[in-house]
Amino acid sequence: MPVVDIDPDELRELTGHDEKDDEELKSDLFGLGLEFEGETEDGLLQFEFGPDRLDRLSVEGVARSLRYHYGDDRGVRVPDTNDPDFTYVVDEDVPDERPYVTGAIVRGVDLDERSLDSLIQLQEKLHATMGRKRAKGAIGIHDLVAIKGEVLREDASGNSITYTGIEPDGDTFVPLDSDRELTPAEVLEEHPTGETYADIVADYDRYPAIYDELGLFSFPPVINGRRTEVSTDSTDLLVELTGTDQWTIDRMCNIICYALSARGATIEEVEIEYEDRTLVRPDFEVETKSVSHDRIETMLGVGFEPEEVVDLFERSGLDAVVADDEGESAAEGESGDGDAATTYDVSIPPYRVDVLHPLDLVDDVGRAYGFDELEPRYPDIGTVGGRHERSRLEAATRNTLTGLGFEDLLNFHMTSEEEACDRMNVEAGTEYLGGGEPVEITEPYSEDYTILRQWALPSLVMVLENNTHRAYPQDLAEVGLVAERDDDVNTRVRERRHVAGVLARHDATYEDAKARLQAICRDFDVDLATPPTEHPSFIDGRVAAVEIDGEAVGVVGELHPRVLVEHDLELPVAAFEFELDALAD
Repeated sequence: MPVVDIDPDELRELTGHDEKDDEELKSDLFGLGLEFEGETEDGLLQFEFGPDRLDRLSVEGVARSLRYHYGDDRGVRVPDTNDPDFTYVVDEDVPDERPYVTGAIVRGVDLDERSLDSLIQLQEKLHATMGRKRAKGAIGIHDLVAIKGEVLREDASGNSITYTGIEPDGDTFVPLDSDRELTPAEVLEEHPTGETYADIVADYDRYPAIYDELGLFSFPPVINGRRTEVSTDSTDLLVELTGTDQWTIDRMCNIICYALSARGATIEEVEIEYEDRTLVRPDFEVETKSVSHDRIETMLGVGFEPEEVVDLFERSGLDAVVADDEGESAAEGESGDGDAATTYDVSIPPYRVDVLHPLDLVDDVGRAYGFDELEPRYPDIGTVGGRHERSRLEAATRNTLTGLGFEDLLNFHMTSEEEACDRMNVEAGTEYLGGGEPVEITEPYSEDYTILRQWALPSLVMVLENNTHRAYPQDLAEVGLVAERDDDVNTRVRERRHVAGVLARHDATYEDAKARLQAICRDFDVDLATPPTEHPSFIDGRVAAVEIDGEAVGVVGELHPRVLVEHDLELPVAAFEFELDALAD
């Protein structure tokens, strides 16, 4: 999860609570779900954020949440906007792979070193999360004074910039952190930032580009031009975002605009002129969702009066009214009686990208009430608790693995196809262990976690990759969840528990891994056979199938040199993986 650096002095200034010391701020932020992670050499406090509250990726967003928490602000606030003077024209040559653009004009912002650093941090954190490392959405912020927008038409007074596509060896510009003109292709080959993000546009026939009257000034999603670089002297800004999805970049733009508005800036709308439609942005439309009183009380286990619920919503930065029996909002000052039929219509501010379901609204009520204030109580029914048989089997297997000298691990169930397949030399959709069709995450917040892993071995190899600085031998094991697509299951996802282990040492061999397997099977009184097989992650002739009680359930062998080199491993690695259920009686 993202970690954000917060200047405590600036946080006190933005909240208006100079009396709060650092410990009080940490405690208050923990109540909002922000965990203290440490302190930088410069005295900045580091907090880990849940990936849902992306509006808190800057000190401005954190301060806004604290002001609601303290009761200084209430309800939904939407910044005032001036009428558009700029138009972003989307040219027909824009790359099909990245067709969308949005943005805003920001005037009268007061930037010092601290606020500029905060803005840059927010930009990069949004890139890393919602923007999927700029692949889905990228933000460009420019000094408006350096942009010369040509007049659109004789009968119009507005200015424009153009979002288009150009040849890789087309026009030149001076990118940030450079002192010479480069073509987009040269940026990707010679500039450090270009090398970092070259993969995003590698397959494009034409590269995205943004022009003003003076020429090319931005090469999204890679780098901006030096001509429009923002500094502490900048007071008026042009914000532009490009991406693969209009909704995503619009919400990213909203978060940026709210952060700058907190600095006293004025937001000015822009027109986005597509070939078939014209949009006005930023999109500050307030959405509404409904949640029942009964659901709130049932989930939190607390009895509320409707007035209390409305108050808690407002302290969360939301607005709420009690709907009447016909589903219409009650008049101001009226409320329901708090029975099960009472429903609240809740208004959600434009910067909240996390409210997707009524349960998200219940979570806000709970946080405003204070989860520490919830009183535990015994259930109304009596049951005798006990471990599930699968849990017993997992615990027994872990005991056996640790007894054999393995270090027990717990890795993420989510990963990427690159880690689970490409770097393990396995092709998805094949019959090999780990080659099943992956379960894809529909809207991942990061490209590092786009699927559920099909097997556990890649997770262990990634740990070895991160531990090359530690002493050997390293014997690691995991009992964990794996999943793959299966249309024969009613959920279309088949979940299993797998047992995996790796032995990294200068003399690791197939025989070492097989010996551990034999010990495990002997401990569970099952029969093991290891007939020769093939698997692209392992060395031919040094790999075998794992058959337990006559059923093929896994693989054991020595990892292929190609896999070792891919993970920067300089020692041999022997490994095994098989289905946990094979050990059950």
